[in-house]
Amino acid sequence: MRVKLSLIALCLVMAAMLAACGGEAKKDEKNDKKADVETGEVAKAPAPAQKLVLGVAGAHSGDLASYGLPTVNAAELVAEKINAAGGINGAMVEVMPQDDQCKPELATNVATKLLSDGVKIVLGHICSGATKAALPIYLSGKIVVMSPSATNPPLTQSGDYPNFFRTISSDDAQAALDVSYAKSLGLKKIAVIHDKGDYGKGFATFAKQFVEADPGMEVALFEGVTPGAVDYSAVVQKIKSSGADGVIFGGYHPEASKIVTGMRKKGLEIPFLSDDGVKDDTFIKVAGKYAEGVYASGPMDFSKNPLYLEAVAAHKAKYGTEPGAFFPEAYSAALALLNAVKVAGSTDYDAVCNALRTSYVDTPVGKIKFDAKGDAEGVGFSMYQVKDGNYVEVK
Repeated sequence: MRVKLSLIALCLVMAAMLAACGGEAKKDEKNDKKADVETGEVAKAPAPAQKLVLGVAGAHSGDLASYGLPTVNAAELVAEKINAAGGINGAMVEVMPQDDQCKPELATNVATKLLSDGVKIVLGHICSGATKAALPIYLSGKIVVMSPSATNPPLTQSGDYPNFFRTISSDDAQAALDVSYAKSLGLKKIAVIHDKGDYGKGFATFAKQFVEADPGMEVALFEGVTPGAVDYSAVVQKIKSSGADGVIFGGYHPEASKIVTGMRKKGLEIPFLSDDGVKDDTFIKVAGKYAEGVYASGPMDFSKNPLYLEAVAAHKAKYGTEPGAFFPEAYSAALALLNAVKVAGSTDYDAVCNALRTSYVDTPVGKIKFDAKGDAEGVGFSMYQVKDGNYVEVK
């Protein structure tokens, strides 16, 4: 019995000692943490890396994806290059693509999404109609937007959107070039056709004005077509009946390819001139042999610019293909936006806009900054013609 009592007493003593040791250990641990806090040496979880989100809005699917996907690629390449050099003001660039299929109703959804996600700079949109629809949303949220391809003049010239910039010239300059070139071909009666959209009709309207202003030329027909129609035999017949000796078309490649094909099948071999919405390899693929000889205005040739060559080489290395439409303008826009954030020291709306207008940046389309309206200074258009299945610049 005494042995049992002694064992019990011994166990109680050992338990008390262990509790005391545990308490001292916890106390010491607490004191150590307190000391670490006081000395500033407390271990902390690594802070998440800062990020700068670049929204990329445009047609990433559908008939006009060939215009929008090169912009996503351009943004990714620029982000990779900048991140490899340490990012912008310590932040890593993250690309956030948003697909609008060049449809105004989807563009407003995209703009609302980017606004709700707190994005402050957006590369896009691609089409003028989609851009116009989205801009009020961006303006209300003080988001800076830059398009590589939206050429509708009022987007900058109206003064309604001080948050909008672009790395491509506007349609009035493009239409002037098309009409001037039509005159150089000896054309006198022009059928001006368009797709009824902001971009296509806007371009065609300027072309009509420039033709009418020339005493040696006249508008034989001014007609709109409905995008997505199976064929355009009715408008082809109107062109033929008008006695036109040339066509100027405002719009995109799906409609242009069908009109050209219909003309050629009807034996109508008159010159067909169009805009940068048609200067795309997809037009040549769709129109096939009927694309041969077609003229289209497009951004000036930058192929001798070292930065252009570098950007194209990077695209081929990563994606294994040629860049596609509006790639140099998109690459330049991404560089310009990110450089403006760097110069501004933040994504502050006023500071970024001011940096875009006052700080030059070297890009594939040249050393640029933006005028008070938001247009890039020093960019312009050239005329191209399909020869042996490729667009070639004509002088």
